[in-house]
Order: sequence, then structure tokens, then C-alpha cells
Amino acid sequence: MKISANNLIQPNTGPGTRGNVTPDQATAFADRLEKAVAASKQAGNPAASDPAKRSQDAKLKAACQEMEAVFLNMMLAKMRETVPKSKLLGDSSQEDIMTSLLDTELTKNMAKAGGIGLADMLYRQLSINEINKSRAAR
Repeated sequence: MKISANNLIQPNTGPGTRGNVTPDQATAFADRLEKAVAASKQAGNPAASDPAKRSQDAKLKAACQEMEAVFLNMMLAKMRETVPKSKLLGDSSQEDIMTSLLDTELTKNMAKAGGIGLADMLYRQLSINEINKSRAAR
């Protein structure tokens, strides 16, 4: 949102008005408002100003995605167990290994693409816990 001093100058109209806002006052107000908006954005995202926290944030997101991939892999493996196996090619352990590897890669890609939302939920919960810990340490 861009604020200019010209947008803030109002004519003296209607009852209860206190007069025109001078351009200097409008500019000072616009500057204070922009600083307040920037400060509130940084307060809402404490990792925005600290590179170490950004790095830690990225690691937490990656760990949450990996956790979701593991969960999805377990779920997919259990789902595959319910499907009857075809005896067309015989009983092959190589097929089981390839299916397992395929499931692993599929679930990694599913988690990176958003998955079922487990990674996001874990990230939000762990981020809140980290913020609460840092506030308690102060």
C-alpha cells in the first residue's frame, strides 16, 4: 500500500472538522504509518530479520515435509497390502523392492507438493512452540 501526502489532505468540510492537514503533517503521518506497517510485518514474522532464524525455519519446514513423506509412505504401503497380488509374473521380490522405491519417491513428491497438509500443520505447531519458548526465555 503506497501512501502519499496528497492523498491525505482533506478540505475543511462538515461539522466537527479541525481544518486542513498540511502537506508536512500528511508526509510525517504517512512515514509513521509505513514504519508501523513494516514493524507489524516483522513482528508477525520474527524470522524475517534474522538470517540464522530463516535458516532454522527452512530446516524446520524440510523436516516437517520429510515427516509427512514418511507418514504417506506408511499409509501407501498399508494400502498396497490390501490389494491382491497378481500371480501373472510369479512371486518376485524385485517387484516388491521396486514398488517400495516407487512409493518412497511418490510420497516425497506428494509431501513437497502440499500432500495432505500434515507438514503445514506440524510446521505451524512447532513454530508456535518455538516462539513461546523464546518469549519465556526473555
